[in-house]
Amino acid sequence: MPQTHQTLSHSLLYSLEVLSYMRFNKMGKFSILLMMVMMWCLASMAEAEYMLYKDSKQAQSVRINDLMKRMTLEEKIGQMTQIERSVASKEVMKKYFIGSVLSGGGSVPSKQATPETWINMVNDFQTGSLSTRLGIPYIYGIDAVHGHNNVYNATIFPHNVGLGVTRDPVLVKKIGAATALEVRATGIQYAFAPCIAVCRDPRWGRCYESYSEDTEIVRLMTEIIPGLQGEITDDSKLGAPFVNGQQKIAACAKHYLGDGGTHLGTNEGNTILDSKKLFSIHMPAYNDSVIKGVATIMTSYSSWNGLKMHANRNLVTGYLKNKLKFKGFVISDWQGIDRITDPPHANYTYSILAGINAGIDMFMIPYNYTEFIDGLTYLVENKFVPMSRIDDAVERILRVKFTMGLFENPLADSSMTKYLGHQEHRDLAREAVRKTLVLLKNGKSSTKPLLPLPKRASKILVAGSHANNIGYQCGGWTIEWQGVSGNVTDGTTILSAVEKTVDPNAQVIYNENPNQDYLKSNSFDFAIIVVGEPPYAETFGDNSNLTIPEPGPSTIKNVCGSVKCVVVLITGRPVVVQPFVDTIDALVAAWLPGTEGQGVTDVLFGDYGFTGKLARTWFKSVDQLPMNVGDPHYDPLYPFGFGLTTEPTKTT
Repeated sequence: MPQTHQTLSHSLLYSLEVLSYMRFNKMGKFSILLMMVMMWCLASMAEAEYMLYKDSKQAQSVRINDLMKRMTLEEKIGQMTQIERSVASKEVMKKYFIGSVLSGGGSVPSKQATPETWINMVNDFQTGSLSTRLGIPYIYGIDAVHGHNNVYNATIFPHNVGLGVTRDPVLVKKIGAATALEVRATGIQYAFAPCIAVCRDPRWGRCYESYSEDTEIVRLMTEIIPGLQGEITDDSKLGAPFVNGQQKIAACAKHYLGDGGTHLGTNEGNTILDSKKLFSIHMPAYNDSVIKGVATIMTSYSSWNGLKMHANRNLVTGYLKNKLKFKGFVISDWQGIDRITDPPHANYTYSILAGINAGIDMFMIPYNYTEFIDGLTYLVENKFVPMSRIDDAVERILRVKFTMGLFENPLADSSMTKYLGHQEHRDLAREAVRKTLVLLKNGKSSTKPLLPLPKRASKILVAGSHANNIGYQCGGWTIEWQGVSGNVTDGTTILSAVEKTVDPNAQVIYNENPNQDYLKSNSFDFAIIVVGEPPYAETFGDNSNLTIPEPGPSTIKNVCGSVKCVVVLITGRPVVVQPFVDTIDALVAAWLPGTEGQGVTDVLFGDYGFTGKLARTWFKSVDQLPMNVGDPHYDPLYPFGFGLTTEPTKTT
């Protein structure tokens, strides 16, 4: 204790002793007992006035050490526990010393919740944490994977599969910064992003979360991390987490390791590779992320050569922590340790032991937290898990929290609510959409290109299941975990964008799936057909045939057989197009563009040129898969790096 506080305590004690003596002479034994209690209380108050870990002027290591010395095993295990918001309350936070809360996909405080509603919920949980003996703040995490995508009226950016096309690290850094502001607008401080998987097989249901099949493009895109967290300073230590102030959030590189390389593209499957290929394809982006100060890293559900990554001590502790010197915390995926066994949760005690010994620090439980807490407590008390492993985990978690300034600023306010869906962010998303588009075909002959389209036309047909559907445009991980159909959040559909773009005298007619009679009875200058995949996420997106579902192919066949047409594909990956590509005049891969559909028409109608180049190989047939650039059997429909270009023009 510093000298000034020692003096204060001693002075208080001396004064109380004198007071006690005086009272004793007048009131006897009862009075002296009362005074002794008062002496103890006041001395304790004086002692509590100064705690090293609460002093922001102290070195971070000093604060961490001071706090950990004060923590019980119960408090430490609480810090290692992350629970879902639906089972959290300020009472639960206080009773179990919970270290983190999350929103699962689509888990919200209320439908179309406002930023203020989010903030009130986050702060309510925080009051529980702050009321504990040591007042350690919790951290709230959410899947903000293409903007703040769980939240109504947030800006939804293109999914990573499109952003990889841009090969523009400056752009993704700006997207990271905008996402951080929108996440902070709801009082949340932590995002489970970015996904830095290298998707090697588009049959994988999470391929749209990957920037590319190419390691170097994925490495470029890790620049989103300083966008989310802030740019590390020159004096930052290698591997130390870095979050620069209250307008930034903690990021999470995921899913470590090899999630994009599983056999047949099976979600949560087995990546069968020798160590040389694993490290050369799937590891480099993690090395870059650690260098850039990423605060957390999430382990993958998948296995490497049969060993679950949630139980892989060599890669989690041996390589990530010891070799790469990562000093943030490692978090499990949702019920990730449950899935160490088959069937999941078959031997939960073993799963806890395997996960903690592998080097996982925080556990995304998310519901059965008392079972986890009791199980880990038992394992520690009975010497199955050394206290040093618990201390390593808690030290890492506290390091991130101190780095974020959570102890100084635990509660959110409404000062940042203005950033949700901010127009500057929507403009940035629109720019991103323009740069993600890849022109695969332009005209049935190279001398007669269809694009750019004229804004002045008599009658324009817009058709297809995805032309007037924000939910389809955004894909999975939007409002709901699996995504949802309909205009479920604020944004501009491609149909609406066409109507805003063309000459006021042009007649725009929308018919989702017109038949031959309808087409023959109208005289259209051209048609814009917008079709693709319905939304999906994770295992629900695993797909062995990769065909566009009906009525997409029928719409293409009917319309393109009668009218000059451009087909805009809204998909999370390359899909089968070879059977009808010859009937199409122009073909555009728009991926999953998000809420700002105006970015599509900006390029279709020539205000901007097409610049995007494929960051994924476009196969002819699924029988060729997996097929990636550099493979000896490489025979694609459109090769990696392909993309026709157009010049901006003011067409008439």
